[in-house]
Amino acid sequence: MRARTAVLCSVADQGVAALTNILVLVAAARLSTVADFARFSAVYLVFTVLLGVSGAYTGQPLVLKRGAGEETRGACRSAVAFTVLAAAALGALLAAVCLLVPGDTARALLMLGLVLPVVLGQDAVRYAFSTLQQPHLALLSDLLRLACVLGALGTQVYGASPARLIALWGLSALPALLLSAVMLHRSTAGAPLLLRPMLRRGHLGQRFTVEFGVGNATSQLSVLGLGAVGNPLLVGALRGATTLFGPLNVLFTSATSFGPPLLGRITDESRRVRATAALAAVLATTAGVWATVLALLPDRAGRQLLGDTWSVAAALLPATGSQYAAMAVGTCGLLALRMLDPRTTLAIQVVFSLTTVAFLAGGYVVGGVLGAAWGLFLGSLCKAAATWIRVARLRRRTPAPAETVTAGASPAAP
Repeated sequence: MRARTAVLCSVADQGVAALTNILVLVAAARLSTVADFARFSAVYLVFTVLLGVSGAYTGQPLVLKRGAGEETRGACRSAVAFTVLAAAALGALLAAVCLLVPGDTARALLMLGLVLPVVLGQDAVRYAFSTLQQPHLALLSDLLRLACVLGALGTQVYGASPARLIALWGLSALPALLLSAVMLHRSTAGAPLLLRPMLRRGHLGQRFTVEFGVGNATSQLSVLGLGAVGNPLLVGALRGATTLFGPLNVLFTSATSFGPPLLGRITDESRRVRATAALAAVLATTAGVWATVLALLPDRAGRQLLGDTWSVAAALLPATGSQYAAMAVGTCGLLALRMLDPRTTLAIQVVFSLTTVAFLAGGYVVGGVLGAAWGLFLGSLCKAAATWIRVARLRRRTPAPAETVTAGASPAAP
């Protein structure tokens, strides 16, 4: 496949996957009461964390493989099989525990445990197709999943329980998983299946999982924790507001995935950093414009999008829009650091992820849900400032060797 076509298919696949997540949350919001959507959002947040861990542990090391030889094909088979088996074991444990716990949230988590191998397995196959340089097959799989999930949720009526929605959402990925498994088998038939190396100490996925944990999962789990000990509506309100910014997540992911190889074509380091800064300005401006458009939406249009959740999500739009603008700057700052010195990113992720959690909790104590949203903004702003201060300091030093920069480039996620 020609490079341009491959990039277009990969970006389109990323967009379809993100669109699926957005439409699932929009459909759930329209089909649920505010309280039920908060429960659904809490369970979906758990899935989001598990999805990120799965991608970090198996997906990101997989896409570092080069070529289409037997070793690479075997790694693809092994990664998918490992993901399905691990998800089945974890899902069974989650379902067994929740079977003993009463309540609607526990029943929804039980359903999540049952469908976990399906949804995580389908996502793992996307990484495999990307590694095999067949992004068009990943796009086909995600298009089928999008059609199935919309068809399944479109048959439901208002008042559907969170457990029912989780079950329908998860099972709707089964046709895409089966189709992907057939196509993957055709591409990897005869390649060895090796699961043990993924459990050995030193597996790259262990480092990537730590980075994901401190960079992404910490803030999401803290939102879930505040919802559990404080106001459960906090989860639904923040999730509803961030759902509206889903298109920006696609842009951020695309910048992280395809930015390093494109920016790497610029031979002069100063120009490369300036180009990254210009990208940060463009993405931050886009976030501001998008937030403005959402803020100007008529109340009727907002309710068509999020149902009863719109009233609480709309009040958070200024804070969430500001947060995404700061995230744009921080994302590009981390991108610049990976090209200058990849060893510096983990420390920043650890320190400022914990800072964000502190701001989130402090904001909630001071100003409730709105205060929590502004706390997330402050955390993202501090992280963005720290990344660019670090970039400026590294620029005063001797430029890193070309091979170090290449090794630190972010792998292209499907």
